[in-house]
Amino acid sequence: MISGHQTMHADPVRIEKKTVDTSVSESLGQSEKSVTYDGRSLIVNGARELLFSGSIHYPRSPPEMWPDLIKKAKEGGLNVIQTYIFWNLHEPIEGQFNVEGSYDFVKFIKLIGENGMYVTLRVGPFIEAEWNHGGFPYWLREKPGIIFRADNEPFKYYMEKYTKKIISIVKKEKLFAPQGGPIIMSQIENEYNTVQLAYKESGTRYIQWAANLAIGLDTGVPWVMCKQRDAPGPVINTCNGRHCGETFTGPNHANKPSLWTENWTAQYRVFGDSPSQRAAEDIAYAVTRFFSKNGSLTNYYMYHGGTNFGRTSSSFVTTRYYDEAPLDEFGLPREPKYGHLADLHRALRLCKKALLWGVPSVQSISDDLEIRTYEKPGTNTCAAFLNNNSTKKPATINFKGQDYFLPPKSISILPDCKTVVYNSASIVAQHNARNFKPSKKASNLKWEMSQESIPEMQQLEATSKEPMELYNLTKDTSDYAWYSTSIDFDKVDLPMRHDILPVLVVASLGHAMVAFVNGEYIGFGHGSNVEKSFVFKKAVNFKEGTNHITLLAMTVGLPDSGAYMEKRYAGVRAVTVQGLNAGTLDLTSNKWGHEVGVKGEKLQLYSEEGLGKVQWSEAKGAGPPLTWYKTYFDVPEGDSPVALLLTTMGKGMAWVNGRSIGRYWVNYLSPLGQPSQSEYHIPRAYLKNGKNLLVVFEETGGNPSGIKVLTVNRDTICSIVTENYPPNVDSWKQSGDQLKAVVDDPKTESQLTCSDGKVIKSVAFASFGDPSGMCGSFAEGKCNSPNSKKVVEQYCLGKNSCKIPLNEFNSEKCSQPLKTLAVQVRCGRGKSASA
Repeated sequence: MISGHQTMHADPVRIEKKTVDTSVSESLGQSEKSVTYDGRSLIVNGARELLFSGSIHYPRSPPEMWPDLIKKAKEGGLNVIQTYIFWNLHEPIEGQFNVEGSYDFVKFIKLIGENGMYVTLRVGPFIEAEWNHGGFPYWLREKPGIIFRADNEPFKYYMEKYTKKIISIVKKEKLFAPQGGPIIMSQIENEYNTVQLAYKESGTRYIQWAANLAIGLDTGVPWVMCKQRDAPGPVINTCNGRHCGETFTGPNHANKPSLWTENWTAQYRVFGDSPSQRAAEDIAYAVTRFFSKNGSLTNYYMYHGGTNFGRTSSSFVTTRYYDEAPLDEFGLPREPKYGHLADLHRALRLCKKALLWGVPSVQSISDDLEIRTYEKPGTNTCAAFLNNNSTKKPATINFKGQDYFLPPKSISILPDCKTVVYNSASIVAQHNARNFKPSKKASNLKWEMSQESIPEMQQLEATSKEPMELYNLTKDTSDYAWYSTSIDFDKVDLPMRHDILPVLVVASLGHAMVAFVNGEYIGFGHGSNVEKSFVFKKAVNFKEGTNHITLLAMTVGLPDSGAYMEKRYAGVRAVTVQGLNAGTLDLTSNKWGHEVGVKGEKLQLYSEEGLGKVQWSEAKGAGPPLTWYKTYFDVPEGDSPVALLLTTMGKGMAWVNGRSIGRYWVNYLSPLGQPSQSEYHIPRAYLKNGKNLLVVFEETGGNPSGIKVLTVNRDTICSIVTENYPPNVDSWKQSGDQLKAVVDDPKTESQLTCSDGKVIKSVAFASFGDPSGMCGSFAEGKCNSPNSKKVVEQYCLGKNSCKIPLNEFNSEKCSQPLKTLAVQVRCGRGKSASA
């Protein structure tokens, strides 16, 4: 960021590289539909904007969820939705373009526009996004002489062709803002600085070429390049990260605004990961800091992560994506993250005129304490940001003759330079806890099973001297490929002692593998997200005569990042048998048979049409590896989201009514001894009235009798409010240059609201004093008002929402200087009392 931001805003820039004359006023005098920018902000249809954006990816949630997700995003204070365009979804086969169903990005963009929101379109075509192959279709990898993301003629040819195709679709539908649509900004490439040095001069030439390609498409909206310090010409360089208010060195030209295109709301997870957390307070501090330092756009990545259905995730990435976002995987608000950020957006909007038109100044009080103000000369327009950067100590700042208390690592927002309407560390929004409840209607599942047959070399289609490379073999059409060879052993070849067995050793470049000898399962091996390759070692009781070694190699998504992606490899690399009487035997060049996919995939056993193609038998308890399981279940009660609990299984994939809900891998435990993901989303849009077919392909062995169909809710809601917290930001509004209260005597209150029209059915906990814990696990402290629960019940029972004044509690016996009210209630269906 530009320290102090004392420079005046440069003239606005049109994307066609023309400038327009402006004066410092709320309107820039542009009557036509346009998107321009200057050193302060984007300028949409002649007006400056504060932009609060969130990433929601259309293929990671079914179209039936889109309207509710967009509605909740808007209610959370967003005015922009950001999405990638996913090349490998739209053109999986060269020349065959698909924009239907879950891939209908035009419908998605139009829905956003109908909700009065803007769109940022990240065209890529490289997107990363923890998405299979970074969005590149596999056929692109096979073009002769191609080098991805470099000054390489084959790559540039296909990139330009695809980019022009996307832009032509968008233009035809009139979706760019100058055409009357919602798209106000586009992105070309993605985080190229992280790999640029690997390509040397070719990388420098490529990024210039990519910028010229984008500008030449004449979209009428700005183009950005995130994490591209030297973004060429009018293309805006933007920040990605957690703390761009501190780490961003600023735009590379004075006439470009400070934009934050990825504000990571947590961290995506890979199989084997421990839980990922990022506190609402930390996000709020970072966003407030960024806007106080000349920032005008932040985008939450992700605002709703959704689900990596089918085989869409990149290497080792879990099926659940960014579940810690403000809207969780199921589209339910994760509180307090959702509400605390919504309050922040309201607070910053109260500062809008000062931020976008005021003159900034900075007062440094100490290493940790700072005051930033924006004032518009000759008016009462003034906003202040009081910052305590200490992570341990609270502080008091005297500003304009008044003392203001600041908790550790917090910023207070004063839209009139007098009144604190928000503090980033003081959460007045409600909290909630997520509940997974076994469905009564979808219980008592009756399972049947069918085993995959284990092939031998002569039964497989393709043969070669050595094991074939896995990516090139499967061409991303399946996670699976068979490798098989045969070897004859005489009695003299095998160890004479009964306590010694030969050891089969398989060196693999990744990602996972199931091994069989003579049709018998001998073990499972896998790599990790950090180290894809692994060495499998297993003692084997080989027999005299012919022995068949059969390996099922597996991918868990293709890579999505890094330089020279087209040169990544996976699969069996070397095979030896150790411990034979003659020493170690190398079978790598022994001649191998290969086949892509497993039989059940080809027969489509996950569909009604495919079920009758094999014999099924009753499943009794735990079964062997490579087994297909099927059952039927009724639609779960109510309208809450639905999930599948798979903790008794191992690794595999699941389908509901023929639609894949993604890869599962519950026997890959985190350092905490728990699966990285236990519940798997079944969108209600996938369900039908009557019986629903559930099919599971288990790769390593599991017990289907433990699988449960769950409903998901956030009906446990809480409030944790301390006496010195500011009143809710909804207590204030801007009227001209004045900040005015919308209620008499704004005061700190505890506020609770049930979602979906539910009402508060019971009060599980209430304590005014010094309670401890968090939503779902509160405990009373040493000091507690005896009437706590009674007061909460009086204000809240039977109501959809309630406000509880903190002065209602009897605290005479509590010597605590600042008392806290902690409340936990349960929401449910029922008659509502008036709120």
